[in-house]
Amino acid sequence: MHAVRLHAFGPAENLTYEEVEAPLPGPGRVRIAVEAAGVHLLDTALREGERGPLPEPPALPTIPGREVAGTVESLGEGVAGLWLGKRVVAHLGLAPGGYAELAVTDVDRVHEIPANLDAAQAVAMIGTGRTAMGIVQFAELGPGSVVVIPAAAGGIGTLLVQYARNAGATVVGLAGGPEKTARVEAGGADLAVDYKDPDWPDKVRAHLGGRGVTVVLDGVGGAVAREAVALLAPGGRHLVFGWSAEGIRGGSGYFVEGVSEWVLGPVMLRKAGGPNPLRTLELRALTEAAEGRLTPAVQRFPLAEAAAAHRALETRGTTGKVVLEP
Repeated sequence: MHAVRLHAFGPAENLTYEEVEAPLPGPGRVRIAVEAAGVHLLDTALREGERGPLPEPPALPTIPGREVAGTVESLGEGVAGLWLGKRVVAHLGLAPGGYAELAVTDVDRVHEIPANLDAAQAVAMIGTGRTAMGIVQFAELGPGSVVVIPAAAGGIGTLLVQYARNAGATVVGLAGGPEKTARVEAGGADLAVDYKDPDWPDKVRAHLGGRGVTVVLDGVGGAVAREAVALLAPGGRHLVFGWSAEGIRGGSGYFVEGVSEWVLGPVMLRKAGGPNPLRTLELRALTEAAEGRLTPAVQRFPLAEAAAAHRALETRGTTGKVVLEP
């Protein structure tokens, strides 16, 4: 099979497309003929030798990637035969191996792909979608809500705009540059503003006509977050799930005591509840997409061009979820 491998930590050019031995599914595992593999900003940090959420950096050589969708084409011992031939999507957890034509994972991790989703859309919902579902648990959105969403053209931001709109909220989406801003407006935001414009907060105030913002859903941090938080009405909330303005290796995001709240990690899982909170959020995300309430934005790259996908992510040259297709 073909896969993208990393032999030495460093720049995107270190990702090489090559022929490797196909993995075998062990007991309780399935092998998936991959049609789409998700690319995450975290992948770029791991590529450079950061450990991210892992106990240590990945052992080399490694095949990056932790989100795949495709068709089950081989079963390990103990796996029910009904899985053979099914279209499935899975988050591989801490184990890499997604940037490949074939990937293996525990059968307990897979979900059948709803009939009206393609593989790339399913990949977007299994990772980015489950994160979005984790974030909105805290937002308490309704017709009286006024929501500001920085990075609204990104994979998570696109879904948050749609979710807030569906809840009846007034939605202000921020994005960098006219092309991305146009996408945010087309995606359903009541107002789409270019955060590169130094006057963007004044444009938001003028649009709201005296109303204050009730919620900021912030994955950006930095100056954009500071200005967004300044728009909050008394009692407004700043829900933080990242700080991309600081880079994946940056320090803490912009926080205000009594206003800002971190909503990922253990706190998100406690809120989701149940014996397998991550799976709960994955099912919610897939259901929202299957029933047409959420439509993920996807930017596709050929598997062989994984390095180009990484460079585009690192330079904010992407919109929506980045996906590799063999």
